[in-house]
Amino acid sequence: MAVKIRLLRMGKIRNPQYRIVVADSRTKRDGRAIEYVGIYQPKEDPSVIEVKSDRVQYWLSVGAQPSEAVQRLLEKTGDWQKFKGQPAPPPLLVAAERVDRQAAYEAEAKAAAGLAEAAAPAKTAKKATKKAAAEAPAEKTEEQAGADSGEQV
Repeated sequence: MAVKIRLLRMGKIRNPQYRIVVADSRTKRDGRAIEYVGIYQPKEDPSVIEVKSDRVQYWLSVGAQPSEAVQRLLEKTGDWQKFKGQPAPPPLLVAAERVDRQAAYEAEAKAAAGLAEAAAPAKTAKKATKKAAAEAPAEKTEEQAGADSGEQV
């Protein structure tokens, strides 16, 4: 029996999400799988690639053949280089930590209530400088006023 490591498509119409699976080569793309060894979400920024490295190494060692797409993913994670005995690639990009929504809400609530005095003056100072910058171009110098009226100096 020929075993393949390939992608099983999931998700919505325009939001593909894939599972990396080990399956018999004769089964359908989204058919029965022997084992699930990872996930791939290409629409995220950066793309999410999670692979169970030890299981992938096992399946590669017993002769499972990765599809082209899965081989590219394994090259990005470094599992393909580990299997072939080559040097590891640079690390993958990782998404930034998500801000705790509860903490952000509480900080905004304190600022609105006036409890956080340090944050409020900084905002008003920015607004004051923006107003001053907006009024400055409205005032014209003598040369500009004369040029506008058609007089030559």
